[in-house]
Order: sequence, then C-alpha cells, then structure tokens
Amino acid sequence: MKFSDKKANILRRFIPLLLVVAVPALVLGQKHSAPAAHAAPAAHASAPKAAPQSHAAASHAAPQSHAAPQSHAAPQSHASTASHTGGAATSHAGATGASHGAAAGTSHAGATGATHAGGAATTHAGATGASHGGAAGTTHAGAAGATHAGGAAGAHAGAAGASHGGAAGGAHAANAGHGATHAPPGRTVALKGGGSASIRPNGSVRSINRGGMQISHGVHGGSRVVGMHNGARVVNVGRHGGYVQRPYMSRGGHSYVSRSYYYHGHLYAGAYRSYGWHGYCCYYGYHPGFFFHAGFYGWAYNPWAAPVYWGWGWGGAPWYGYYGAFFAPYPVYPAPAFWLTDYLLAASLQAAYAANQEAAAAGDEGAAANGGGSDNLNASNGGGGAAPAAGGQVTLTPEVKQAIAEEVKAQLQAEKDEAASAAAPAPAGGGQQASTDEVPPALDPARRTFVVNDPISVVDADGNECGLTTGDVITRITDTPDADKNVNASVSASNKDDCAAGKTVAVAVDDLQEMHNHFREQLDKGMGELAKKSGTGGLPKAPDTGTVAGDVPPPQPDPNAEKTLQDQQAAADKTEAEVKQEAASGSGGGGK
Repeated sequence: MKFSDKKANILRRFIPLLLVVAVPALVLGQKHSAPAAHAAPAAHASAPKAAPQSHAAASHAAPQSHAAPQSHAAPQSHASTASHTGGAATSHAGATGASHGAAAGTSHAGATGATHAGGAATTHAGATGASHGGAAGTTHAGAAGATHAGGAAGAHAGAAGASHGGAAGGAHAANAGHGATHAPPGRTVALKGGGSASIRPNGSVRSINRGGMQISHGVHGGSRVVGMHNGARVVNVGRHGGYVQRPYMSRGGHSYVSRSYYYHGHLYAGAYRSYGWHGYCCYYGYHPGFFFHAGFYGWAYNPWAAPVYWGWGWGGAPWYGYYGAFFAPYPVYPAPAFWLTDYLLAASLQAAYAANQEAAAAGDEGAAANGGGSDNLNASNGGGGAAPAAGGQVTLTPEVKQAIAEEVKAQLQAEKDEAASAAAPAPAGGGQQASTDEVPPALDPARRTFVVNDPISVVDADGNECGLTTGDVITRITDTPDADKNVNASVSASNKDDCAAGKTVAVAVDDLQEMHNHFREQLDKGMGELAKKSGTGGLPKAPDTGTVAGDVPPPQPDPNAEKTLQDQQAAADKTEAEVKQEAASGSGGGGK
C-alpha cells in the first residue's frame, strides 16, 4: 500500500505539468493545421511583425490586408513556401518580367520571412510611403533613388529586364532610381597633373576633366568642350562652333543670359531664361526676341480647309539622299503643324549634313577615331561614312512624326500665351540668379517628345553605352532627375548605329533642354518661312503675319566669341595631347 500511495503521489504531481504542456501544444497544432490561413489577402505581409508603415500606402488596397499582429504570432507562421509563392532568392523576381504586375497585390510574395527584404530595415522604404504608389505601369515610382534598392542578390531583377516595366517602355520607371545602373562602362583614371579621365572598355577616351574644363567625346565621335573664361561659360560643340554665355538682364523676377553663337562662320545672339530647379542653377530656356500676332498662331494651329500638296524641291539635294531611308516628307499637309514638322526636321538634318562635310573636308578624323570605329556614322558624327541604310533600326514612322506634330501644336499654343504675357507690363527685377523653383521646359510633364539636335552619348538600362545623333527622336518617361540630373527616355526613332529604338536610356536634363531650345528656334524660323510662303504654291493665305518685339530685347553678339571658342578648343587639344602622352607612358595616377 505504501508503494501504491507513493505512485499515486507521483502521478498527482506530474498530471498538472503534463496538462500545462499538452494543451497549448494541441491549440498551436490546430492553428497550423489549416494552411489557408495565409491565403492571398495576406500575401503582402512583410517579415514577421514588420513595421506596418512599410506598407501603409493606399496602393496596397486596404490596411486589413495586413492581418492583425496576432495572426503572425510566431515567425514560423511564414514558413509555408506554398502560401507565399517563391523562395527566398526569388523575392520580387516574378515570372516572364511581370513582377509587380499581379492583381490584388499578390506579386510581392516571398518565403521564409524574407518577403520584401530589400536590405534589412529598408523594406520598400520608397519616399514617404509612396512605394508601389504609381498608377498605370508606374509601380515603384518612389523618388530618392533608394526605393527598392534590394539586397546584394539583386531583388527586383525580374526576368528579361522587364521588371519595373512602366508605360511606354519605361523600364526602371522610378523617377530617380537609375543609380549605378546607368553608370557608363569603363574606368576612371586619376591624372598625374590633376583631374581625371573616363576611359571606355575599348581604351578610347570618353571624357577628361582638368583645370575646370570638361572634354567629352561621343561614342561614334564628335566632341564637346565646356569651360569658363573671364566669367563667361564657353561651350565648343565640335570644331565647327559653339557659344559664349554671359549674364544679361533681369525682368519680371526672372534672370536671363545672352548666348553668342558662332557656327560655320556666322555669328548671332539670343536671350535665354534661367530656371532654378530643386536647388540646381541653372537650366537655360530659349526666349524669343519677337512674337507673331495672335491671329497667325491661331491659323498655324488649326487645320486647313483642304489638304495642301507642297513641293519642297529637295529631290537632288545631297543631304536628302543621305537621309532618304530615314526621313521622308508628308505627301500632303492637312494642317500647318505637319508642314512645320517637316520643315524643322529637314533644317536639322541639312545642318548636320553640312557639319559632316565641313569636318570631312578639314580632315578632322581624330574625334571619330576616338569613338571606337563605326562604319556607318551619320551626318552629325563629325566624319564620313555611309548614309543611314534602309536596314537601319527605325525610320521616322507616321506615329513618331505625329508625336512631333503634336509637340509643334502645343508649342504654338504656348507661344501664343507667352506673347500675351510678354505684352503685359512687368516690374523690373534685380539680381542674376534664377528667381523661383520653376520646372524647366525639358521637365514639363506636358512635353514628352524631343528631337536630338547634337550628338550625345547615353547609357541604356543594361549599362551599355550608345549614341544619339541629329534627327533621332526620344520620349521622356520620367519627370524627376536622379542625383546625376538624368531622366529616363525611350528611343522612338534612330539612325543606323545609334541607340536601338525601344531602348530606355538615361539622358541629362541639360541635353533635353538644349533639344527643346533648338526645337523652338527652328519652329520660329519655320513660322517665318510659312508667313513668307503663305498664299503661294498652293498654301492658303495666312492672316496677319506681323510680329511684335518680345519683352526681353535680343542681346548684341559678343564680337570676341569666335576667338574665345578657338582659344578654348586649342586648350582642349593641348590637354588631350598631354593626357594621351601620360596614358602612353603609363604615368597615370591610378584608376578604378
């Protein structure tokens, strides 16, 4: 009996302990018995008990998609790989480039608690909770460049480079998310005499920065030199000319600069308005010295009563044969905007062809040799070469030309409004700094289509460098510059050997602004030609083609502009020779 009593006492002691352990275990087992507990509505749940604000944006449907914290009571509740589709290494990878595209927010799944990992505490940081906030293909449009930075394994890689698809070919649709993706390939070398040089993988010099002078070479040739001289900004565009820019005047709270251009033996000047934007000064926008009367702008904006047949007389012109596979005029003109579109495109291509012939006659082969050797340089590349062939990438299709015509119409309306504003009296301003934080025309959301006016080199979304030359057409797809003052653009049409159509490239806002400036200048000249030719050759007679002086008087050209440009070009040639000698001797200061 004593033994039995002893056993009973032992059992009485352990039964409560067993109950304490067994009952919670049974309850926990029941919670895990139903895998459906983490079905699609919880697919956007972050790492266990992640900070709710990381997904607080309204674009994630509703806060209830992040179930109450107790539903994620233990980290192992995220262990089911089936409920979160995709393994730890495939976070955001998506399938066939459709990452970030699934409905109901189910594409952001990931297993083992690593969903939306990003990097430690940076999960979808975005900008003020705006990540995932874009609409119609602008998912992940957060600013500040760090959004979706991902981890070392390249989260958000997607497939076939299509993640972050966006609209209109907008790979990397984040407004400021280029980061290192658009860094040009090659290396940077510290120069013994100070400064640095950027070297392409083929050994050619991309750029030199020394003594306050920046020398850049295009991927197919051509060059640009930017420096300061006696308080003036001096820009050489190849050997055929450039401009000298100085402070000019202030009016109505805005500051203006004068530019004295020297091209092909011709000297002229114009006023440009300064735009300060997000702490940067300055972008410079063309400001006309005169405006047409409102009636002429209205006539040029609206369709004609009947289509017009017009003969340009280009048939035997060498430039026209050179670009024949790329550019063809409209067979008929239903409205002045289409006539003006062909005028400004033809004027740009003619100028590019003339520059090409001038460089070839001068034996200027150095710039083209530096670019890596293309056999099919177009007219603006500063060398000879075959004309763009029919087998080239993309011609100026009707759709692309329609987009340019729409830009023409929009600019006509803008100039009509600007003329009315200029006619109003304005108080005198002071100072030479940009007065307001006002978006420059190059970043105006209403302006998307740009015609390239001078050769530039850009880097595509895959990190490859390519060239854009005169007549190429690009469409801006982001509005906010990154840290390097670049925005994304899609190539709409290109000459042979230029960036392929459909590519997304990073373009400097300064370059976009110069494209817009050239567009406006050519449009003003085209309006002048249309005014002179109206009523002839089948063109309807235009009303009131008179002009009125603008609010900012045109500046006088700098008589020393030609010499200043020549001096800077000579200094650039000397610097390049020194850098090449230094590179040949192997005495560079190092590279990376």
